[in-house]
Amino acid sequence: MSIDKTSTPPEDTPVENPEAARGSGVAVDPRLLVREQGFAGYITEFKRRIKAGDLGSIPVVIGLAVIWIIFQSLNSNFLTAGNLSDISVAMVGTGMIAVGIVFVLLLGEIDLSVGSVSGVAGAAYAVLTVTHGMPAWLALVLSVLVGTAAGALHGFFFAKIGVPAFAVTLAGLLFWNGFMLQILGDSGTINLDGNGLVAKLTSYYFSDVAAAYGLAIAVTVLFFLSSFLGNKRREAAGVPSRPLSETVLRTVLLAIVSFAAAAVYNQYKGLPLAVVIFVGVLIITDFVLRRTAYGRKVFALGGSVEASRRAGINVAWVRISVFAISGTFAAIGGLFIASKIASANQGAGGGDLLMNAIAAAVIGGTSLFGGRGRTWNALLGVLVIVSIQYGLALEGIASPVQYMITGGVLLATVVIDAVTRKTQKTAGRA
Repeated sequence: MSIDKTSTPPEDTPVENPEAARGSGVAVDPRLLVREQGFAGYITEFKRRIKAGDLGSIPVVIGLAVIWIIFQSLNSNFLTAGNLSDISVAMVGTGMIAVGIVFVLLLGEIDLSVGSVSGVAGAAYAVLTVTHGMPAWLALVLSVLVGTAAGALHGFFFAKIGVPAFAVTLAGLLFWNGFMLQILGDSGTINLDGNGLVAKLTSYYFSDVAAAYGLAIAVTVLFFLSSFLGNKRREAAGVPSRPLSETVLRTVLLAIVSFAAAAVYNQYKGLPLAVVIFVGVLIITDFVLRRTAYGRKVFALGGSVEASRRAGINVAWVRISVFAISGTFAAIGGLFIASKIASANQGAGGGDLLMNAIAAAVIGGTSLFGGRGRTWNALLGVLVIVSIQYGLALEGIASPVQYMITGGVLLATVVIDAVTRKTQKTAGRA
């Protein structure tokens, strides 16, 4: 399959044996060869990445650390276990929506309907369970399918009819918002059962300390095995792979973060169910994008539509499926948001939800120009946004200032993305 060179290859394709790779006829990325030089090689590579504007998630991680340091210096309650746990639960609703946005951005497109679709899902669940007495599990499934159908409809008009994604999803924003108001009726608000299925999405915690540490162990082991076995398969095929030392180093860093998070959760109420589901979603979607043929098609399409079409990719089907995925995650996010407030109301899906979801994907590192990004970017981006919101709330700073600061962070991220793309073109990598 021919993939346009504007697509960035997955970062897990370094070379350990360049001679074997050359002999097999595989094109070896020169930036990977320095890893044979040990620690000095990594320094050389880091300098090269700075010159080429290829910093990955490093600016986001540094930015998040700075944000936490600033707010902790202003208020000692910011980094308490309770506040960090609340932040992690609050971010899941917007984070789920941002995961779907990542898929759309990888195509170089946008979906403006996700906020309204999330509101419809929450309203549909409330109406089906409270008004019509439908079993909670069935209502949940149908509510998610409503989001899938809405996204697929948007994708159909975009892929088959040729309506620009901006226009069709803007129309969807208005239509689904009106549809939500219609099904909620005159009351405008429907309260959910506090002990119901959806309510427990954000209110349930695994209080046993073994749960948080068990998840940390599982994530760490899964990451190591995935990386190690993947490298073995690449070595056997004579294609680029990571050195074992780098895999071990990445695993150790992940273990430190995972066990630190587990310790924080166990100091409060325990491991939140919402976080477990979100982490599971990120692992699955990351696998789909980076390890499956479908994911490669999405990246290829984001690099060049024409090249993808000539390679035999069903462009229309991929586009429709991506928007269906976006609608699905918008619905899931809407259910988490409804769970957080234990109700569905006329304000659901409105306010700054749409902008925060898009901003989370972009701030986390997904390119607005298509072809570059990971679903883990949604986690980093939404963590930045919610941290800012909670930090400013602790200081009693009004919402207008929160909007301005979030907007400034988003603008800075987009500028970095544009400059990075321009720098990579200059360096001959895009």
